Amino acid sequence: MSRQVLWAPWRMSYVEAAKPREGCIFCDLPASGDPRENLVLHVEEHAVVMLNRYPYNSGHLMVSPRRHAADPAELAPAEWIGLMDALRRALAVLREALRPDGVNVGANLGAVAGAGIAAHLHWHLVPRWSGDTNFMPIIAEVKVLPQHLLATYDLLKQRYD
Repeated sequence: MSRQVLWAPWRMSYVEAAKPREGCIFCDLPASGDPRENLVLHVEEHAVVMLNRYPYNSGHLMVSPRRHAADPAELAPAEWIGLMDALRRALAVLREALRPDGVNVGANLGAVAGAGIAAHLHWHLVPRWSGDTNFMPIIAEVKVLPQHLLATYDLLKQRYD
């Protein structure tokens, strides 16, 4: 049996990003630099929609409030409504652009609940397709994404413009 190599260049940036970073991606990235480079798809009065740089699946989005808040109870009613509208629109964009068979939607409140960025509330929207899980994550501990991150960004971004 010959050994095969799977090239996954995005993994190194993930490993390096595991080091603590200053600031908050949900506050800093929408306000700085190139939206495409920062994977910021859409900014509204009360919400931000961005691609996850380390996705569980192609099209993995994060929807967060514009204001830095860790818990839904901290949001004013208008912020909550704006956030839920952004989440609903993000689902529609995913369904139209990528045509998934389903979507996982979830928020982890607090570090012990699995939140990687516990200080800023956010929802994960992960498109799913029948058969999108195979032996690779289980045996090889590698996730294979069929589409480049910036190609996914471009496909989704055109539906926000």
